[in-house]
Amino acid sequence: MSTTLKTAAVAGAVAAALASHATSLQAQENVKCYGVSLAGENDCAAGPGTTCAGTSTMDWQGNAWTLVQEGTCESATPVMADGSEIELPGDRMGSLEPLERDLPQG
Repeated sequence: MSTTLKTAAVAGAVAAALASHATSLQAQENVKCYGVSLAGENDCAAGPGTTCAGTSTMDWQGNAWTLVQEGTCESATPVMADGSEIELPGDRMGSLEPLERDLPQG
């Protein structure tokens, strides 16, 4: 095997390892943020009467969560895992724990 081919193989392996490490770090930097999802757009855990992703029935449902970047959940504009911002209405803020507001009646 030539030196150039060996160097290319090592460089490829290093690049793959770095990409894998970056992906796992990114996953660790996301947190569940309650009360920031639009109806039907939650990531999971939308409380009683719902099953999982996309099952919230109200905008800003307090017991439904969406993944956001760590450190942004409790701000007025949380940053979603994909980098886009969520504009919350009024004085609402997300929470790292389920909220008792905006819950479906029933």
